[in-house]
Amino acid sequence: MSDPTTLAPSSGAERAAAGIRVVIVDDHALVREGTRQILEMAPDVTVVGVAGSAEEALDILADASAHVALVDINLPGMSGLELAREAALRWPTLHVLILSAFDEHAYVTEALELGVGGYLLKTTSGRELIDAVRAVADGIFVLDRAVSQRLIRRRRRGPETLSSLTRRENDVLELLARGRSNKQIAASLNLGLRTVESHVSNVLGKLGVNSRTEAVTYALNHHLVGARSHDDVDDAD
Repeated sequence: MSDPTTLAPSSGAERAAAGIRVVIVDDHALVREGTRQILEMAPDVTVVGVAGSAEEALDILADASAHVALVDINLPGMSGLELAREAALRWPTLHVLILSAFDEHAYVTEALELGVGGYLLKTTSGRELIDAVRAVADGIFVLDRAVSQRLIRRRRRGPETLSSLTRRENDVLELLARGRSNKQIAASLNLGLRTVESHVSNVLGKLGVNSRTEAVTYALNHHLVGARSHDDVDDAD
């Protein structure tokens, strides 16, 4: 993991033209450097800091007076979504633009619930990325076309029934209704955390809901889980 880096601002006419101050947060040095080079092609964008973790980013954001934070979801320690939540509390005027390799339903819906400024996939082009940073800095919400189309397909398909859930997805839904976190579910079912996250995403998509809370409410209302499940938290897990 690299140390947090705050870059020296440009000077002269170039500095005056670079009105959008951006902090890049990604745990891969090559991605950080490549993204920085792309953004610096735009005369109105200045990269004022780069970080390899959310914790490093918080330190940089405290001093950078950034307009946009370009954040990956999969970070060591605190996740990119947790960073977005914390940043919203500390700097309400900061716009967070998620740039992720993942388009899982759970990630996208949680990001939207947090009120991020946009969600892009890492397959986006350099020009699209620059345009997105400009739009988000102006308060315009940006959603990757592929992500948008996937959300539309899920919504059109509508909610499915318990029979559409796999046995493991049903197990995950039962534990969600008991108030378990993803880490607790992983421990209970002896699964990896990423596997649990994938199951949660599938459950949300199949039920046609946008959050864990909505999934539990839907499951209780449609008798997919026991009515006592949400409060049935024991110490065994």
